[in-house]
Amino acid sequence: SAWLLIPSLVFLLVSMCLGAGVGWTFYPPLSSSYFSSSCGVDFLMFSLHLAGVSSVFSSINFICTLYSVFMTNVFSRTSIVLWSYLFTSVLLLVTLPVLAAAITMLLFDRNFCSAFFDPLGGGDPILFQHMFWFFGHPEVYVLILPGFGIISHICLSISANFDAFGFYGLLFAMFSIVCLGSSVWGHHMFTVGLDVKTAVFFSSVTMIIGVPTGIKVFTWLYMLLNSSVNVSDPVLWWVVSFIVLFTFGGVTGIVLSACVLDNILHDTWFVVAHFHYVMSLGSYISIIVMFIWWWPLITGLSLNKCLLQCQCIISNVGFN
Repeated sequence: SAWLLIPSLVFLLVSMCLGAGVGWTFYPPLSSSYFSSSCGVDFLMFSLHLAGVSSVFSSINFICTLYSVFMTNVFSRTSIVLWSYLFTSVLLLVTLPVLAAAITMLLFDRNFCSAFFDPLGGGDPILFQHMFWFFGHPEVYVLILPGFGIISHICLSISANFDAFGFYGLLFAMFSIVCLGSSVWGHHMFTVGLDVKTAVFFSSVTMIIGVPTGIKVFTWLYMLLNSSVNVSDPVLWWVVSFIVLFTFGGVTGIVLSACVLDNILHDTWFVVAHFHYVMSLGSYISIIVMFIWWWPLITGLSLNKCLLQCQCIISNVGFN
């Protein structure tokens, strides 16, 4: 699957040379042949197709590998990091084909005179938004779920498995986030004129995601309070940074889940801050924590504690 990323990158570079000013969402009618006639848009779509096929193959590979790990006892206390990888792979396997279908339909609209998203031919551009965000919102969890697994694993380790809701509490909270997170794509579309019942449904389910997420956050805090780790340990500093910043982003997400407030705050810096606190900082910090935690175990080399503390302080100042 990794080899497919090479031609995908080539197509991406070609599209940049030819010009493809359709934004990152490909929304029609901007991405239609009427407003973006450059073939760079088509090359960009081919690039996404290849990258998507690569991700699907990788997900199948992960699922088959993890199946061989779990087949002896599916409810054994296997590392929660592996469970997070499994959930991530399943999400990709479910949502990527929908994005591929949307891009293919758009390609047909551009090159073969179909009208899936063209109102003049009976199509609906809002359909593309539904298909795009059916993939786009779970993609956020694809990026943050491994971080959840890493933070949970480290908290379980430093607390000697002393946690409030248990290993299975963290596991089923993560499973609930996956299920609910796949059902709330419509909260990205409150401004398109959804009917009241649909808007209320997406708003309510989005708020409910705060329950399993809150379970995870409180469990992490409870484990840290009952751990014997030194306060000066850089791992603790980074884990606390992850919890605080992720919680801040999650609270702003609850605000945005209200469809009335979302209409007011749409396309403002509030939304930008929410997204980056939750996804970007969560993913970045989890990578740093993973490196600090496993590097000494893999190489036998210790990292400089003072430099790691300085990095944490400077990074947090820069984040905020």
